[in-house]
Amino acid sequence: MAEEYEKLLEKLYSNLPAKRTSGERFEIPIADCFLQGSKTVIRNFGDICSRLRRTPEELSKYLFKELATPGTIAGQQLILQSKVNPRLVNEKLTSYCEIYVICRECGKPDTHLDAVDRNVRMLVCEACGAKKPVRF
Repeated sequence: MAEEYEKLLEKLYSNLPAKRTSGERFEIPIADCFLQGSKTVIRNFGDICSRLRRTPEELSKYLFKELATPGTIAGQQLILQSKVNPRLVNEKLTSYCEIYVICRECGKPDTHLDAVDRNVRMLVCEACGAKKPVRF
């Protein structure tokens, strides 16, 4: 009976996926960019917004400002009106996460933005309850 239990347990463990090597449960998403003529298209923009728990309008406004280029949202894609290096787009996504997503007190990504004023929002952490004003 004990041997059968051990075999079943071993079979169960062999079917489980391997443990993740990273201890972080939140990883900053990487933009899947490609050039289309003189434009840059971020193919997975909708997925990035959902993983960051931010609206496409908020994230695109930040990227347009930081990359100094106009653009449009087309479905799940973001189209930038100039050629932009994908490395630069990913650097800007990382800086957006550091400013507008990750809590400065506990370091967790469980946050949301509350409107306070036209240009000021509160970054509210759902994990520790901290509030921090951020310019938008």
